[in-house]
Amino acid sequence: MKNKEQNSEDVLEKNTGQKFELIDPKIHILLLEDEYNLGETLQEYLLSLNFRCQWAKSIEEAKVYLQKSLGIDLHQNSYSEKNDHKIDDKKDEMDLFHLALLDVNLPDGNGLELGKWIRKHSPETQLLFISAVNDPEVKLESLEIGAQDFITKPFHLKEIVLRIKRIESMLKQHVPAFVKLGKLAIKFEEFLLIDALGNEIPLSQKERLILELLYRHKNSVIHRDYIIEKIWGEDKYPSQRTVDNYIVKLRKWSETDPNLPVTIISIRGGGYKLKIV
Repeated sequence: MKNKEQNSEDVLEKNTGQKFELIDPKIHILLLEDEYNLGETLQEYLLSLNFRCQWAKSIEEAKVYLQKSLGIDLHQNSYSEKNDHKIDDKKDEMDLFHLALLDVNLPDGNGLELGKWIRKHSPETQLLFISAVNDPEVKLESLEIGAQDFITKPFHLKEIVLRIKRIESMLKQHVPAFVKLGKLAIKFEEFLLIDALGNEIPLSQKERLILELLYRHKNSVIHRDYIIEKIWGEDKYPSQRTVDNYIVKLRKWSETDPNLPVTIISIRGGGYKLKIV
């Protein structure tokens, strides 16, 4: 018989059957590369290092992935029927991309223009360009868009990974003092939450640390054991239910308005995800 309290508290997302390991959740990467051998090699290498990587072979396909990750309604799939990697819009929604690794010259457009589109619609997504064109003007334009770097082909796979890890480290270290999420807000430095009605909700130290950890890895699954290790350390090891109880309060804050773009989702057998649309 299922626990009634658990049913009322948990907002469950389907478990994919993935085995969760006690590792730092990896960033989600969009790879745009039309050269098949290079794209396949890059994706396989990144996946082998436990990065999450979605490979698009055209700008049109990349935009479909981006729109799905941003929750944009795909009322019409403009992706070419001729491509053998057609996207099924009925699939589960994607997590937001933390990094877009973009080729510049593609048959259906320019990666720099896609970078501008990403800047407009998903400003938190970091940009990293790769290109066979060693043109200072192109590199300068990519930096003006806000790219973290511009890498000229040919390159060593480890060079790409080092750049990605630097970006990953930067993303994990950066937690702003104030975060606005629709009508909700988080004041990390003041240990306060602001609910949909404008009420201030004080946070305990543990609640603030848990929320900060979830925010650092937003739209990624965080295992309960990972939270315990990072917040309590090895000396004290509370039960997993202790973490669940802290999450209950944080979830009540996020659910003060069901139409708001943030929620804390429970993954059965796994942990939690701070989902921000």
